[in-house]
Amino acid sequence: MIEPGYVRLMARYNEEMNARWLETAARLDDQERRADRSAFFRSIHGTFNHLLWADRVWLWRLAGAEEPTHPRDKSASFIDDFDELSALRVRTDREIVDWAETVTAAFLAAPITWFAGTPREFISPQALRVVHMFNHQTHHRGQIHALLTGFGEDTGATDIWTVWS
Repeated sequence: MIEPGYVRLMARYNEEMNARWLETAARLDDQERRADRSAFFRSIHGTFNHLLWADRVWLWRLAGAEEPTHPRDKSASFIDDFDELSALRVRTDREIVDWAETVTAAFLAAPITWFAGTPREFISPQALRVVHMFNHQTHHRGQIHALLTGFGEDTGATDIWTVWS
């Protein structure tokens, strides 16, 4: 399905894109970041929050980090202060990169039984959960990108080879 190199690449890509989005969002004022722009999580701030909350959950599930206690249905209000949100985002991205460096082919192939917010039990290789985490990140970063560009902001190139090494 995937290999450890993919995990490392996607972790670095996630870190780079989040850094760009945070830098761009910091040029907006708090009212603009919180403006209801009819996105799924309403605003730039809300979408950043949901994505950060979900990544903390994935770090708990995949890497044994501390389990978030903030409720899922309130993920858009995870961190109120933008500076605090930004700092935790940067720290979380570094944790994801550090975790990615430890991922092995055996870890990715290992079967795992889990529940995905439903009463339904899933059995899949860990790789499927890892792919989902990166897909989820890309999905919501795309929403943030659209919201930022809606304010006339330029985020630069978003191609994955910007982090390829």
